[in-house]
Amino acid sequence: MLRTASITALRGYRQSGVSTRLAVGSSALLLLILATALISLSLGPVNIPASHVASILLSYFGLNLADFGRTEQLVIEQIRLPRIVVGASVGMALGVAGATMQGLFRNPMADPGIIGVSAGGAVGAVVAIATGLTGLFFLALPTFAFVGAIAASFLVYGIAAVGGRFSMATLLLAGVAVNAFLGAVVSAIIILLPDNEALREILFWLAGGLDSRSWEHVRISAPLILGATAVIVLMARDLNLLMLGDDEARSMGVRVGMARPVLLAAAALGTGAAVAVSGTIAFVGLVTPHILRLVLGPDHRVLIPMSAAGGAVFVIIADTVARTIVQPAEFRVGVLTAFVGAPFFIFLLIKNKRQTYSL
Repeated sequence: MLRTASITALRGYRQSGVSTRLAVGSSALLLLILATALISLSLGPVNIPASHVASILLSYFGLNLADFGRTEQLVIEQIRLPRIVVGASVGMALGVAGATMQGLFRNPMADPGIIGVSAGGAVGAVVAIATGLTGLFFLALPTFAFVGAIAASFLVYGIAAVGGRFSMATLLLAGVAVNAFLGAVVSAIIILLPDNEALREILFWLAGGLDSRSWEHVRISAPLILGATAVIVLMARDLNLLMLGDDEARSMGVRVGMARPVLLAAAALGTGAAVAVSGTIAFVGLVTPHILRLVLGPDHRVLIPMSAAGGAVFVIIADTVARTIVQPAEFRVGVLTAFVGAPFFIFLLIKNKRQTYSL
């Protein structure tokens, strides 16, 4: 498991060049984000030359590299750019939450959905669509999804903390039970819903996607995601020590009773905001931190910010492929990430099983 494989490495990384690895990793991923964003802005039903895209973006700073049309500017400003910003924010939230959950559970196969956030968001969104509130209030769907996500995560945590003693094992089992129950609620609503148009909207949302995302969605989700990410980054050292065990963490000055719920709450907040604006996009929080951990090591002072950047890249690339692979229609981003993530998850299962038998 992750704890056994990482304790020695974590101790070794205490005195290593965290700043160097963070600087190199940040530079590489930042360049990758800019490159993928530029490509994504260029591609679509209306192809726009990269030079025009760069010129449109630089025009905000008073620079002009090439002439561009008004239509191209509107497509970039009102359609593609907010979509990419939302996608990057969602990837950031899921990547950071995944790295946090894997650290807290000491398991490389943990992801944000383990505490019921995605299932709760699904119930909230399905209720908003089924009752017709999405037609009355533009922000009804993300609002209900966010409330549902946060309520589910607090329910799971409350069950794990019953009796005044928190248990990670109980949290995991409570997450399984609550996820199953909320999944049944969603299924029941879908079965009983007579409106085919609402049913189609529900299925599209459950599949996850970034179509029709606007600057309003950016304003809803980005502050919450950035705030949650900042909290986890600031507590990365505590997360490192928690992986060594509660007793050792306490001996190093970590307030375990406060650190763990704060980390869980921050991860739930970021994931809830992401789910609210994108639907269910699976496996980003599983794949991204695990790959980066293999490259950069298990130190969360490096892994958390790198997972934020890596998750952003992952979702931007997935969304670009999803909206260009079957033009003029769109593939769902959540389906595409599942195609990538599910085989990777199976690989992790097989790898961990072999390691267990070899011990």
